[in-house]
Amino acid sequence: MRNLRNSVQLIGRLGQDPEVKNLTSGKKLTTFSLATTDAYKNADGDKIEDTQWHNIIAWGKVGEIAAEYLKKGAEVCIEGKLVHRSYENSAGEKRFVTEINLNELLMMGGKK
Repeated sequence: MRNLRNSVQLIGRLGQDPEVKNLTSGKKLTTFSLATTDAYKNADGDKIEDTQWHNIIAWGKVGEIAAEYLKKGAEVCIEGKLVHRSYENSAGEKRFVTEINLNELLMMGGKK
């Protein structure tokens, strides 16, 4: 049951190509956004699509794989940990960010 604590699993499509940042510590950070869409019918029978955007961060080997093989629009299944953090921007305003720290990645769909 330990693996169920703070575990997020999503299937969605990339909103942009993964971006790799080289940090001063020598580590590489890969980031991308993931869109998940839910569809349902409202009381009038109209189809409604609700798209949620998720910020994904990946470190190490899984980040390298994401940067090398994933492109905008690719469908992926991810598993990771939900992370909330805050920071101050250059204007001194406090900002809050929710991200998913990627643990596992499964590329879906066929070869293109």
